[in-house]
Amino acid sequence: MAAIEQVPNVVFKTRVRDESVPGPNPYRWEDKTTKDIFAGKKVVVFSLPGAFTPTCSSNHLPRYEELYDEFKAQGVDQIICVSVNDAFVMFQWGKQIGAKNVYLLPDGSGEFTRKMGMLVDKSNLGFGYRSWRYSMLVNDGKIEKMFVEPDFADNCPTDPFEVSDADTMLAYLKGGKSAGVSEPRREFVG
Repeated sequence: MAAIEQVPNVVFKTRVRDESVPGPNPYRWEDKTTKDIFAGKKVVVFSLPGAFTPTCSSNHLPRYEELYDEFKAQGVDQIICVSVNDAFVMFQWGKQIGAKNVYLLPDGSGEFTRKMGMLVDKSNLGFGYRSWRYSMLVNDGKIEKMFVEPDFADNCPTDPFEVSDADTMLAYLKGGKSAGVSEPRREFVG
């Protein structure tokens, strides 16, 4: 397997608010490409196993929300949370958790996650295929740095949460580039 240097080209199926849509649910489908999301921008991406899950809801997403202004001060244009969930689930999760600054990007089919080499089987938890927990700094589509949680494996009995957190990424951006974190796995799969 070769190391992945660019975010993979995929089409994300998203829902966007559109007041011209009649009824109580004024949203329409909108395809967003990798280029739409990453071209010409400095983006922090973090990926997690699932919306509404304990660590993701109590710490992972809320901490990125909390530190949003500090990320912006480091020149970050956008913070994106990717999960192998559909657009409806991601919307409801964001609404429940009060996400205002982090863009919740649905990877419903898992194509982006698979092409990143981060798709794992979590059938032991009844999830099926989901994302391994990681974060990355992407500049104009080029992956500059990844922090991948240890013990990457299918049906891992634990859910490590040590290096993909907001504080580790922020320390990296502020110059703590050797924040005691080993070089992560960056491999392309299929």
